[in-house]
Amino acid sequence: MSGTGRTDGHGRLGSVLSGLTVAVGCVLFLGGFAWAALVYRPYTVPTDSMSPTVAAGSKVLAQRISGDEVRRGDVVVFTDKVWSDSPMVKRVIGTGGDTVVCCDAKGRLTVNDVPIEEPYLQKPAGSSGDLGASGESGGSAPAASSEFSAEVPEGELFLLGDNRLTSLDSRVHMAEEGQGAVPRDTVQARVDAVAWPSRGMLDPADGFAALPGGISSRGPLLLQLSAVGLGVILILGGCAYGPVAAWTRRRGKSAKAVAGAR
Repeated sequence: MSGTGRTDGHGRLGSVLSGLTVAVGCVLFLGGFAWAALVYRPYTVPTDSMSPTVAAGSKVLAQRISGDEVRRGDVVVFTDKVWSDSPMVKRVIGTGGDTVVCCDAKGRLTVNDVPIEEPYLQKPAGSSGDLGASGESGGSAPAASSEFSAEVPEGELFLLGDNRLTSLDSRVHMAEEGQGAVPRDTVQARVDAVAWPSRGMLDPADGFAALPGGISSRGPLLLQLSAVGLGVILILGGCAYGPVAAWTRRRGKSAKAVAGAR
């Protein structure tokens, strides 16, 4: 009788722990999804102006932020009526008070006389050196070898695409008020990852790290995905307890029956 009681007790304890495991897993799984839905928005990038960082047609996940949170090097989603009625994706090169110049002797952009290394840039065919702020191939784009100097007004951002050969960006609008800069409050989100085709998290723009204010930290996407993944593991593990325990008991009874027959 006592042995049966202990077995039943262990069975009840296992069932309780299994239920708790499934419950915790559901909280993590649903909580991770809900948290991500509150923080991130999906966008489709229609052009190749940000390649190779973001290819045309890619689905990106962008963290909702205010314009005040933007730092140099961020890839941002913004809507400026002067540029387009649709959301656009570009990289922040300069913020209010900066002087952005193309280019130094090595073909690099400088921000406040600091040369910026940009390993993420689209290289032109046959190029093995650094690529500065080259122009675009369209009729309205700057020439590939064009040079410029822009003073970024306070409260505004100077934006360029990573594919400087095709991107229609601040360089195209330099004759306008603000020398091609857009207000900070036009920014809706900061791109953290390329979801499809899967490319993962964007690399930090370390070339801007030495400038005042540094660069932005990564958003909570990895933590959210970890919560979802752990939730799946706990749910599957908790659900598997019952069948595994039943199979173990059957094996035990079979072994005892064979031993008794002997």
